[in-house]
Parts: sequence; structure tokens; C-alpha cells
Amino acid sequence: MQTLDQLEFQNKRVLVRVDYNVPVQGGVVQDDTRVTASLPTLRRLLDGGASLVLMSHFGRPKSGPEEKYSLRPVAAVLEGALGRSVRFIPSLPGSDETLAAVQALEPGEVALLENVRFEPGEEKNDPELAARFARLGEAFVLDAFGSAHRAHASVSGVAARLPHAAGLLLQREFEALSRLFEHPERPYVVIIGGAKVSDKIKVIENLLPRVDRMLIGGGMAYTFIKSQGGQIGDSIHEDDQLELARRLLAEYGDRLLLPVDVIAADRFAEDAQTQVVPADEIPDGWQGLDAGPQTVQAYTEALRGARTVFWNGPLGVFEFPAFAGGTNAIARAVAELGEEAYTVIGGGDSVSAIHQSGQAERVSHISTGGGASLELLEGRELPGVEAMR
Repeated sequence: MQTLDQLEFQNKRVLVRVDYNVPVQGGVVQDDTRVTASLPTLRRLLDGGASLVLMSHFGRPKSGPEEKYSLRPVAAVLEGALGRSVRFIPSLPGSDETLAAVQALEPGEVALLENVRFEPGEEKNDPELAARFARLGEAFVLDAFGSAHRAHASVSGVAARLPHAAGLLLQREFEALSRLFEHPERPYVVIIGGAKVSDKIKVIENLLPRVDRMLIGGGMAYTFIKSQGGQIGDSIHEDDQLELARRLLAEYGDRLLLPVDVIAADRFAEDAQTQVVPADEIPDGWQGLDAGPQTVQAYTEALRGARTVFWNGPLGVFEFPAFAGGTNAIARAVAELGEEAYTVIGGGDSVSAIHQSGQAERVSHISTGGGASLELLEGRELPGVEAMR
């Protein structure tokens, strides 16, 4: 992978693809994690005498520019985090107006472009749009790991047209996740949660032969439990994945751990009535919304002594405090492994869960790319990473 050490950028205008797809409500950025994650790369380039042209997607606009998907609110957050002026350019990223604006940048100056998805050819990797993006810089840096699995014009399309390198964030993400494949220290434990088996099946199938233990939680556990004849009440599950679950349990039953008890609720609500029941004896009209105390104890014990851990997906509906206990307990168990273990949190809801639990500072790596991290762990090549070769 080409790195910043291999890129000449002094006194050059560098086009940087960042991931500023951050939560915004009422025009106010709610979480600046992805903005601050980009700062090491930006500072490295600025300290080396570059001017910066930053581009990112935001949301999923369907018909060109929409005010609610503008990146303008991010410019002020970036300005405060970076400690220097950031010029927001509101014209379409591939337009002649944008080109004229960025050509006026002096070394050390920073511009943030409007949402690249306002351009209809972005997600189609339109070669003409990629060429127009390439006009904006003299070198290209990809630092948006969260978009590295997309063959889009602002990701892989522009890379083919300019001298390029991976940013520090992309490099760190790729190296951190690659350690989960390349001679991981054992015992190696994976925790997979979330709602659906179908969302994570390729990750499960790719990692199961490599791990010592895989702990299944969240809604997907009920598909596995039902596949063994368990009674799951009204719990979320996927009937079309039952045969797959049976096959995995038959082939890897000695490595797969399922919940033994759950906290069941009479409805999907924070103030629902609850009871602790065996995971395969959930009454009709009730649904499992969190791991039960015996499951938490068993999973905590399975993690004890682990030297490599990957966690993706909560063990319950952690957004409701009444059903966050299992997820928070696992977060503590992972954190308490300490520096002797290599622990990775794999994006998406898992990142929110580890932050919410207060244990984020105690794990080895927290991925900023949900979909990208999963596709990498599925064994797939990421177009953005391949473009940096």
C-alpha cells in the first residue's frame, strides 16, 4: 500500500477523500469522531507544506443537492478541531466554480467541498466525474476507510488519475484489521451480535475456521436457537437462515456459543415488563431483548485469557438502558483483558456501544468503518484499498 512517506506533497494542492458522514440534527454535528479521526493525516500534510482540498459524502441524497445533506455544518466543527480556517465551497464538487476556488489556495490553507453525492455520477464511478475531481488536486490521499469498500468516483476513480497514497487513518485501519487474519495470538475469541444472521453470515463463515470461540448474541442468536428446535416466542429471527444455522452448528458446534438465558420483554419498549427465561423457552408473546445473567457469565468466562478479540454487534437492544446490561458487561470483559490482549471493535453499533459503556479508551482499536471493516473480514478486496497499491 502506498503511504504518505512515498508521496511528494510539499507546495502541492492535495485532494483528500475523508469520511465526514457524521450525525447532524438541526444543523448541528452530534458526534465529531470521524472528523477528529482525520486530523493526524491533515496535520501531516499541512506540516509538509501542502494545501488541502477535502471531499466527503454525507447521507444518501436522491436527486442532487438537498440542504439537509449539506456538509456546511461540518466545516465549522473541522475548523475548531484543526485550529485553522477552513473554507467551505458550496458549488458542486466537480464544477468549474469549484476548480477556480481551489486553485486560489495557498500552502497551509484548507477547503472543504460540498457533498460529493450531489454529483449524480459519484456512486456510478463515472469516469468523466472522476476526471473532473482529479483536476482539483496535484496529488490524492484516501483517508476514508468507511468508504474504502465503494468503487465510487471520489474513491477509486480519482486515484487512477493522480499520484496517490493512503492516509494515516486508512493505513492504521487496514493494518489493525489485518492482524485478525495474519497469525493472531491465541486464544482468539470473536463476538458477533446484531439483528440478522444474513448481515454477518460471510464474516461468520470466514472467521469460524480461524477462531477458538465465537460468541453469538443479539437478534441473530434466535435464528440459531430456533434451528435447534428452541422456543423463541416473538423474538426476531430469519426462517430462511435456519438451515444455514443448523449447518454451522453441526460443523463448528464446539466453537459456537449461544445464549443460555435471556431477558425477555412483553413488547419492544424501554418500559416493557421483563423476565429472565431460558433462551430456548421464551413464552409466546414475549421476545428476547438482552442476554441473561447466565449468558453474561458464560461469555465473560469464554473471554478470560483471550489474546485476540474481535467484537461486532451488541448483545441486546442496548439503546434502551433496561436492555443494555449484556452489552455493557461484555464491553467491560473485553476492556479488562488489558494490554496483554489485542482487542478490536468492528464499527457500527459496536462503536456506539463501547463508547456508551465508558470502556472505549481500554481497547486496542476501534474501527471507523462499519461496512468496510465487515467486508474486509469477509475476505473481500476493497476497491479503495486496492487503488492504493
